[in-house]
Amino acid sequence: MKTLPERPVPLLLLTGTFIGLGFPLGKVAAQAGVSPVLWAALLSLGAFLFSAGIMVFQAAAGRGSGLGEIRFCRQALFYAAGAGLISFVVPNLLLFAAIPHVGAGYMGLMFALSPVCTAVLALMNGFALPPRLERIGIVTGLLGAVVIALSRMIAETGSPDVLWLLLAFLVPCSLAAGNVFRSRFWPAEAKPDQLALGSHGFALLAFSVILFLQGDPGNFQLLKNVPYATGLQLFCAGLTFAFFFRLQRVGGPVLLSQIGYVAAGTGLLISTVFLGESYPVLTWTGAGIVALGVVFTLRSRWEEGKLSHRFRQQ
Repeated sequence: MKTLPERPVPLLLLTGTFIGLGFPLGKVAAQAGVSPVLWAALLSLGAFLFSAGIMVFQAAAGRGSGLGEIRFCRQALFYAAGAGLISFVVPNLLLFAAIPHVGAGYMGLMFALSPVCTAVLALMNGFALPPRLERIGIVTGLLGAVVIALSRMIAETGSPDVLWLLLAFLVPCSLAAGNVFRSRFWPAEAKPDQLALGSHGFALLAFSVILFLQGDPGNFQLLKNVPYATGLQLFCAGLTFAFFFRLQRVGGPVLLSQIGYVAAGTGLLISTVFLGESYPVLTWTGAGIVALGVVFTLRSRWEEGKLSHRFRQQ
């Protein structure tokens, strides 16, 4: 008996939804003055604790040996360090550094490039080409995300420096590299919760070093000002990456990269309903196009049936 779903379609929806729930929580934390690096570390902490909890639960239920299953071999350590650095540390640091200089709209456009960059990088590394309908879904979702980004860029002023634009472009490249890395170097016999534990353990260590070098211990006290957001973020992060690594295993890097489309729509809806934000018609038009792209992808996966390793390396 499985404790979590193992099919691509529900995993895509669940992962994207929980990531989208984290966007408004991050805004609440930022308004309270919480450091973006600290908030990113909180995500890894939630994923680390939740993964450890799942493994302990499985051991208690007789479905595994729990934390005792972890093997600290060279391949596992290489995977944890690579996935933690490429997937979770580098993109967050680039994001936090670039947003003040290029604006949220431009960064939204950069995130929209992640599925395309992932598809290209996956093909270069010998992964199978996605089905035709899913390719249409990727392009449609990209078009919708571009419309959303343009609607936000219209309201932003100033011409960012070329260097910051190039650094911002490294975000989708890093995300794509992480998506492909996690599939290509997935250790034999390793389980999703083990890899989530190791990857976020490494990321948490890296973020802790950065926070120590920043030398602002008082920032931790600000979490007391947003206790509900902090608790929800820990919970959402834990569920997110429990689903995330399962989606990586059964769906592959290209399908996984499309969680950003689902997350964008979820974040937009939650921010409107619970934070009182308002968006122009152009933004909602883009959200509708994104939703259509997701529908194409889900329909493609539904038609393909149970192809757990469709995008695994040939």
